[in-house]
Amino acid sequence: MTSKEALDEVVEKRIKPLVDKAMHKYLGVTVSEIKADVSDRLKKSPLLEYEISTKIPFKKAKKFFKKLYLSKLLQAFSGNITDVANAAGMDRRSVHRLIEELQIDVEEFRRSIARAEYIKQEAVQNIIQSSAESYKGSLSPTKFKSFYRHAPEISKDIVKELPTTHLTLKEAEQEFEKQYLRKALEENDNNISKTAKKIGLRFETLHRKLKSLKIVK
Repeated sequence: MTSKEALDEVVEKRIKPLVDKAMHKYLGVTVSEIKADVSDRLKKSPLLEYEISTKIPFKKAKKFFKKLYLSKLLQAFSGNITDVANAAGMDRRSVHRLIEELQIDVEEFRRSIARAEYIKQEAVQNIIQSSAESYKGSLSPTKFKSFYRHAPEISKDIVKELPTTHLTLKEAEQEFEKQYLRKALEENDNNISKTAKKIGLRFETLHRKLKSLKIVK
């Protein structure tokens, strides 16, 4: 089972019932849209929760993403290179080489052991609160405030259930490329030639990537 499949299974079998229970307890009803939004965003993995900008050329944006990916893994494992290598699907030497290439300060993450769990809970809490915010107008103000106020408690329960597996670097890069290239195509009226020029790739290179990622046939 891949890390993504493991996360999907936990979200479906453990997280959705937790969100359901919390909504019944604090809202008195289940808002299926909130549950679906929370579930979908958790399935994406916190490693991929970042704003993609197609104003940055593709290669530069991908390098920035790799630095963010590795930084988040180092944060999750408090700078332990062996754990990072296992999660990323790489060997230790390759991780060290990438850290040096991307100019990442590992010691910064080794000093953040006490904050690691809190950061996870805070990220989940933000997902819960921002998902609920969209439906604020259609919910009882008193009950909404109660649900919102108990988001830290709900997120703590969710974090306990989340698997410790992460997307490997290869999986994460593939997901990044899909999101970046889809967005770039949409912004350029699905014109591959125009998109290639905008993001700094050769037409043939972009077309090959789009086919391998099954974005175009």
